[in-house]
Amino acid sequence: MKQAPVLNPDLALSEIRMPEGLLLLDGKLSGASPSARRIDVLNPATGEFITTIPACTAADVDHAVMAAHRCFESQAWRSMRPLDRGRLLERLALLIEEHAEELAQLESLDSGKLLSVTRMIDIPFAIEALRYFAGWSSKISGEYIALSPLVQDGASYRAYTERKPMGVVGGITPWNFPLGQAIQKLAPAIACGCTVVLKPSEETSLTTLRLGELILEAGFPAGAVNIVTGYGHDAGAALVEHPLVRKISFTGSTATGQRIWAAAAPTMKRVTLELGGKSPTIILADADLSRAVPGAAAAIFSNSGQICTAGSRLLIEAAVYEEVIAGVADIARTLKLGSGADPQAQIGPLISARQREQVAGLVRSSLDEGAVALAGGDMIGEAGWFYQPTVLTEVSREMPVMREEVFGPVVCALRIEESSQLVDLANDTPYGLAASIWTRDLERAHLLADRIDAGTVWLNTHNVLDLAVPFGGRKLSGVGREFGSEAIQAYTEPKAVCMRLDRGAMVGY
Repeated sequence: MKQAPVLNPDLALSEIRMPEGLLLLDGKLSGASPSARRIDVLNPATGEFITTIPACTAADVDHAVMAAHRCFESQAWRSMRPLDRGRLLERLALLIEEHAEELAQLESLDSGKLLSVTRMIDIPFAIEALRYFAGWSSKISGEYIALSPLVQDGASYRAYTERKPMGVVGGITPWNFPLGQAIQKLAPAIACGCTVVLKPSEETSLTTLRLGELILEAGFPAGAVNIVTGYGHDAGAALVEHPLVRKISFTGSTATGQRIWAAAAPTMKRVTLELGGKSPTIILADADLSRAVPGAAAAIFSNSGQICTAGSRLLIEAAVYEEVIAGVADIARTLKLGSGADPQAQIGPLISARQREQVAGLVRSSLDEGAVALAGGDMIGEAGWFYQPTVLTEVSREMPVMREEVFGPVVCALRIEESSQLVDLANDTPYGLAASIWTRDLERAHLLADRIDAGTVWLNTHNVLDLAVPFGGRKLSGVGREFGSEAIQAYTEPKAVCMRLDRGAMVGY
C-alpha cells in the first residue's frame, strides 16, 4: 500500500485572502437572512476547517430572483447596447486576470485541485470564456423570411425573427470546476441579455463568492448577477421552483438533473442539463501506444477522476491489451498524491469524505465480485480524502463499477476480442457524454466515431474542450448544449414579427 501523501506545511495556502462570505444581492454585498444556517468549508487535503458560508433560505433566493427580474425588466437593462454588455464581461475578465493568482490559490484550497491546474487551466478558462461570449454579445441576429400566406388578399407580407433573451436564468454549478462553471453559466446569459442568479455547490463556493465582489467592482448593474449559496434541497430547489426564473442551467449528477427537470415542468422552464458520464477510452491495436497509454491515464486520473468526461471505461483490442493495462497501471502506481499546494503532487484529494466512501464502496463491491486491482484499490492516509489511482481488470459489464459514474480515479479495463464488439461495448451504458478513439487508421476512426452514441468523440486525444465547440451529452448525460453558437440558442428564444403591407399605398409611385 502506498504511503500517505506528505503535505508540505509551507504550502498550506493559509495566508490567501478569503472572500468576506457575503452574498451578491441586488448590487450589494450582504448577509443571508437571520434564519440561514452556516455551512462549514473544509480543506479536502487535510479535512481541516477553513471558514463558513451561508445556507441560504427560500427567502434569500426570492430576494435574488426579484432583483434579477427587476433588472431584466428595467429600461436601463433593456436599452443597454449589446456592445456594452460585452464590455461588462471584458471588465470582469480583466479583474480576474488581475487577481488570477489569488483566485487560483483559493480554488485549490477549496476544491483540493492542484494549484498548477488552477493556474494553467481553471482561471485561464474563466477569462477566455468571458472574452469569447463578450464577442458574441454584438453578433446575435435573427432572419428575414419572405412569406407566401395561405389567404391571398392582394397585400404583401414581410416577417422577421429576433433572438430574445429568456429572462432570469438560474445557474446551478458543481464542485469540480467552481469558478469556470460559474462563468460558463454567467457569460452567455449576460451576452444574450438575460440576468442571472448563481447557486454554487455548497462544497466549493469560495471563488464564486469572490467573483461576486469582482462583479460589483466591474460595475454590473444592480441585479444583473446575484449569488446565493447553500444546499441543493433548499436554495437550489427554491431557485428551480421560482415562477420568475425562466431558464435553469445545471451541471452535476444525473439524479439531481432528473429532479430539476421534473421540478421545472410546472412552470415550463427551459433547461440545459450537463450531467454524468461513463466515457469509453477505445485503444485499437494499431494505436501509437507511446501516446495512447499516457492519454488513457490522463483521461481518468486528471483532477482525481472528478470530471464528467473522465475515460472510466478502457476498451482495448486484444493484441495490445496486456501492454496497455501494464502501462496505465505503471503510471497509476507512480503518481504522487498530495495537497493542491504541493508543487510535486500529480493527483490531489477527492472533494469530501462522502465522495471518497462512494468511490471506495464501488471498488470494494467489484473486488468482491471477482475484479482485480492491477494498481491501487484503496483509500490512503489519515488526513484528507485521498484515494489511490486504481486500474481494475477482470471486470464484467454488469458490475456497478462498470455501470455507474464513479467520479474518482478508477478505470475499468476490458479486453476486446473481436472488432465487431467495439460499438456494442462502447454504447453499453445509460450515459452518452464523451468518448475517445486511439488509432493510426483515421478512416476507421471516423467510421467508428459515427457509431459512438456520445455528444463528443475525440480522436487520439481526450478531454480537449474549446469554447467554440458545442458540448453536452446524449441519453442520461443531459439535455441541450453549452459553448459555441449553441449556447446563444440556449439562452434566447426566437420571436417572429409579421407585417401586412397594403399594395394600394404604392399608387402614384
